[in-house]
Amino acid sequence: MKPYVLHAGEGAALWFLGSRAVVKATGAETQGRLSVAEFVNPAGFATPLHRHLHEDEMFYVLSGTAEFRCDGESLLAGAGDFVLLPAGLAHGFVVGAEEPLRALQLTTPGGFEKFVAEVGEPATGPGLPPEVTPVDPVLLGHAAARHGIELLGPPLR
Repeated sequence: MKPYVLHAGEGAALWFLGSRAVVKATGAETQGRLSVAEFVNPAGFATPLHRHLHEDEMFYVLSGTAEFRCDGESLLAGAGDFVLLPAGLAHGFVVGAEEPLRALQLTTPGGFEKFVAEVGEPATGPGLPPEVTPVDPVLLGHAAARHGIELLGPPLR
């Protein structure tokens, strides 16, 4: 393992389910311990209800707001807030309607970036995609299963 710095905007950028992800640290770079990505999710974006079988998922909110739902609880978060979603618990989130959510997403152990790369496509330039191409739900489900993620329902609203 070697030290490195990624400056603002640096890292592998991908469009992932209508959001922009910039990978900052991979499982390969952290000996499998951690993955880190900076996400920009558009206003109103919602994830499907899902659960990670092996990974704790954490978010440090940089700007915007979101309602995280986990194990029957509603967790409201804004800039400067930290959210922990433990492995094995059903969860998802809905971004506030006023502005995009910009957050650091951390998963432990590492490897989530492999799912993002399999489902996503390379992104160029800053901002959000001009047009979001829906991902085939069957292909998404198969990719999720290969990466230890169970899709449990449609996007939260």
